[in-house]
Amino acid sequence: MSTPLAPARANRFSLAVRDCSTMLRRNLLHARRYPSMTLNLLLTPIMLLLLFVYIFGDTMSAGIGGGGPDRSAYIAYVVPGLLLMTIGSTVVGTAVSVSNDMTEGIIARFRTMAIHRGSVIVGHVVGSVLQSVVSVVLVGGVAVAIGFRSTDATVLEWLAAFGLLVLFATALTWIAVGMGLVSPNAEAAGNNAMPLILLPLLSSTFVPIDAMPGWFRPVAEYQPFTPAIETLRGLLLGTPIGHNGWLAVAWCVGLAVLGYFWSAAKFDRDAE
Repeated sequence: MSTPLAPARANRFSLAVRDCSTMLRRNLLHARRYPSMTLNLLLTPIMLLLLFVYIFGDTMSAGIGGGGPDRSAYIAYVVPGLLLMTIGSTVVGTAVSVSNDMTEGIIARFRTMAIHRGSVIVGHVVGSVLQSVVSVVLVGGVAVAIGFRSTDATVLEWLAAFGLLVLFATALTWIAVGMGLVSPNAEAAGNNAMPLILLPLLSSTFVPIDAMPGWFRPVAEYQPFTPAIETLRGLLLGTPIGHNGWLAVAWCVGLAVLGYFWSAAKFDRDAE
């Protein structure tokens, strides 16, 4: 008489969820006990926000809006890009954290224990996404404090904007996990993840693509940050989204899938 498989599968699933939750709590406790890296990475978009708004804001607003100097126009323009840059900055800490786990021997210890193999990575990913959301809320709060206002965004558009931010954070986190796994030490992991901070600087975060030199436009246009930024601007400010919406989703899904298989393959290879 054959035994039913459904209860066994349900039990394995519940154990996997329990192990992933345990690893998530571990990573959140680390972030709370050692907040210096998160704060340092969070300061980058905040300082850029204050710098560009209060030093260059009037001039940039006149150039973008075509009218007199009024930094409120530039605040509205620059905030969506800086919110996505905040995610890029936050996940750099994830790459460093994963590299630390791999090089300090704790992963080898976990592998000798009766826990779900993928729970270590899942804990890092979920923890990083939660940290990214908190960081975005903090930077958004600073932006609102200095004058950022959304223009006639509906509840549905706000939910879509939040969903895009979470999807983007998930995609970059999986890439950052892969970078941490292939790095020989924490310093190398931080260096390998630096493009996640540099790419927003080469996008439409600070100036429109049309205002860039012709030879530079492909660099800004054909990368994941620009369509995500333009989509976020359209949702929050009512500007045209065009083809940027599906491009942003395609970039997020593609990067998430790539990062997942890259991370899983590297993690399993190291276990052999």
